[in-house]
Amino acid sequence: MPVNLAPLDASTLLPVPGLRIGTTMAGVRKANRRDLVVFALDEGAQVAGVFTQNRFCAAPVQVCQAHLAAGAGIRALVVNTGNANAGTGAPGLAAAQQTCAALAAIAGCVPAQVLPFSTGVIMEPLPVDRITAALPAAWADLQAAGAGHWGDAAQGIMTTDTVPKAASRQVQIDGHTVTVTGISKGAGMIRPNMATMLGFMATDAVLAPGLLQGLVREAADRSFNRITIDGDTSTNDSFVLMATGRAGHAPITTLDSPAGRALAEAVIAVAQTLAQAIVRDGEGATKFITVQIDGGRNTDECKLVAYAIAHSPLVKTAFFASDPNLGRILAAVGYAGIPDLDQALIDLHLDDVLVAQAGGRHPGYQEAEGQRVMKQAEITVRVHLHRGEASATVWTCDLSHDYVSINADYRS
Repeated sequence: MPVNLAPLDASTLLPVPGLRIGTTMAGVRKANRRDLVVFALDEGAQVAGVFTQNRFCAAPVQVCQAHLAAGAGIRALVVNTGNANAGTGAPGLAAAQQTCAALAAIAGCVPAQVLPFSTGVIMEPLPVDRITAALPAAWADLQAAGAGHWGDAAQGIMTTDTVPKAASRQVQIDGHTVTVTGISKGAGMIRPNMATMLGFMATDAVLAPGLLQGLVREAADRSFNRITIDGDTSTNDSFVLMATGRAGHAPITTLDSPAGRALAEAVIAVAQTLAQAIVRDGEGATKFITVQIDGGRNTDECKLVAYAIAHSPLVKTAFFASDPNLGRILAAVGYAGIPDLDQALIDLHLDDVLVAQAGGRHPGYQEAEGQRVMKQAEITVRVHLHRGEASATVWTCDLSHDYVSINADYRS
């Protein structure tokens, strides 16, 4: 069960004017489930994205990057689950391009104005004929859905997720209500840069050309690039931000303005909600863990330490067992990769419990207090390096027996 993650109430998801969504069952891998999602954008919308840093990236990632670089103006997105179309070589690229061409013919645009996304099993040929055959039904659903259907889309992109993940927020800009709504999927093969995830977010904010890429990068760096479940980097990670420009306010010309900061705050808040939902629904997770590093010389070294703790199988299994074997955390701090780290300065807190001070066990620390915290569903690990003023936070989960079972049985 997800850690303190309530079932999605689709009625809380706000439509974004200028965007329509449709879903259908294409039978990509399993029958009788929504596994194909299409988005249609009104003319003039802007789209930007960030993608996996895995050099063995999937065919749809390669096509998306090429189509965004072409600058033709994106009008539609198509997402399938059940098959990643990764490790599929030239036939996989051809399948992704065929999917774009099929949707473009329905949407009345050119293939370069379509972005394809896939998630699921790697190194299996994409059943492109099933996808293209189902596109008319997804498009018909889109026409009937109007501006809604975010909830169906959140379900339609799931793989090993146990619950759909979506969030909305509104903010006032120059007297106009601006909406931000997004969905994501991901539960395993999760680590930063990015997680094994798909994320789609839209806003009706009006932005000057050139701002959206910086905004999507900042949102990713403060959300999806701060989560880790198992330390694996996927082949298909994609996070896309769409801006339809329908809110009616004056164009935002810089993110360093009251309007720009208000929009960025809303976008980042939704992205963090979605990112944390991925961790809460991590494969086999029973604990949601915040790793906060303070007192670094810069953010990068704080992140090094945070990820070392969050990736450690020994740390994560200790959390699963509620075993306060907290020397494992100090060991991870030590091997994080900071060559001039002074262990005599390190403090470690587990929630409100001071475990270690000045590099050694605090005289007042009692293991019963550590175990009390370890038994909680939500835990914060705080490490102070006492080297400077920088800080960084990463979200992760424990590593359980169920994680092994889920991944051992993934293709069955």
